[in-house]
Amino acid sequence: MASGVQVADEVCRIFHDMKVRKCSTPEEIRKRKKAVVFFVSADKNCIIVEEGKEILIGDVGVTITDPFKHFVGLLPEKDCCYALYDASFEKTKESRKEKLIFFGFCFLFF
Repeated sequence: MASGVQVADEVCRIFHDMKVRKCSTPEEIRKRKKAVVFFVSADKNCIIVEEGKEILIGDVGVTITDPFKHFVGLLPEKDCCYALYDASFEKTKESRKEKLIFFGFCFLFF
C-alpha cells in the first residue's frame, strides 16, 4: 500500500543527475551535487528539496574540507529527512570506487 506522499519532479531530477555519470565539462562537474537532503513538505504531501541543504562537487576542497562531516551537519537536529550522498573511496591502492548512498534519517526524541 502506498503512503500517498508524492515525490517532487526536482527530487527525481537530482537523483537521476547524481546516479548517471556522464561526460561533462569541468564547469558542469563543479555544479554536480555531492550530497543533498530532502524533506517532507509542510502539508505532508510531497518530498521536496530544501534550499541550501546540498554540497556541490566544486565546493569540496575549496570551502568544504570534510564533505561527510559537512553533510552530517546538514541533517536536522529535531526532524526526519531523506538524503543522498555520493561517496568515493579507495577500494585498493590502484582503484577508486564511487557509490550513491541513500539515507533515511530520523531524530529520536528522548
